[in-house]
Amino acid sequence: MKKVTITDVATYAGVSKSTVSQFLNQRFDYMSVETKERVDAAIKELGYQPNIIARSLKQRSTKTIGVIVANILHDFSTRVIRAIEDYCHTEDYHVIVCNADDNSEKEKRYIDMLRAKQVDGIILFPTSKNKTFYQDLMKDEYPFVFIDRLVPGVEADAVLLNNHQAAQLAVDQFVANGYQKIAVLAPPLFDPITPRLERIEGYQQSLEKNHIRPNPLYAINSALEKVEEQMKKLLLLSDPPEAILALNDRLLYQLLQYVKDQQIQVPQQLAIIGIDDVTFASLYTPSLTTVAQPAFDMGKKAAELLFKQFDNGASKKQVYRFAPEIIIRESCERKGNEI
Repeated sequence: MKKVTITDVATYAGVSKSTVSQFLNQRFDYMSVETKERVDAAIKELGYQPNIIARSLKQRSTKTIGVIVANILHDFSTRVIRAIEDYCHTEDYHVIVCNADDNSEKEKRYIDMLRAKQVDGIILFPTSKNKTFYQDLMKDEYPFVFIDRLVPGVEADAVLLNNHQAAQLAVDQFVANGYQKIAVLAPPLFDPITPRLERIEGYQQSLEKNHIRPNPLYAINSALEKVEEQMKKLLLLSDPPEAILALNDRLLYQLLQYVKDQQIQVPQQLAIIGIDDVTFASLYTPSLTTVAQPAFDMGKKAAELLFKQFDNGASKKQVYRFAPEIIIRESCERKGNEI
């Protein structure tokens, strides 16, 4: 079948091509209701499909953005993506989501792919090894926003949690409930990923503030597959911890699996707090005390910053820090008053 063109629609509706173009771009300021209805009916009856590529070239916009997440398995990542998609939907933009697995080479390939597809901008959870690549984006004045992380030497709009405060809220809650021997379960620190480093610093600062001498044996940096092994060593110490802070949701999953397998009673034998309010926190038994990130607000802010770049171009970059909230449940009951 012959492809229906904008000229066919104009002829069928008895209007000019420019009127059809205005209708397609939702510019109705000087268009009567009758004209709108005629054009709309012509499009539907002829089965007209706009040429998206041609419109993108003409408008110099694909009405699409890219989102590159560090690891899509994190609850936080999926909520951020949802918030970005919701915002973009209201602006009539599409979203392409890429999962970099914290792999700098994979992240590079995704950035190249997204730019080749001429997406209008990118929101990304940056890895720690692509500094020159981000600096190239800056030189090209290409719109992008960091979320969850910073990269030293790269001046970019960014949205993060106040990670120091998040860890401090957890440690302070442990202390308020009578716990002094407090361990921390962190991801590997060989990559300088912002939340990891800042949450460790917040943990240490809160111990000092509460006059607790840090025990280096209580600081565990572990890959997910090594959590069981590391927890065994930790709890077999001659003076094991009474409480443990899991620095992200995936580490919390592994910790809870170990606790279940070993039939460790929470909080009687080990009190637990996790950073990131996982969806099952209130359903778990005992319910989990968590430090929540306002993921939806953070995702929305990242999208707002990107669209601001679309409107205003290069301007002074800003870093937005969001406050965490501790949600007190049963896994950190007051010592001596456990459920």
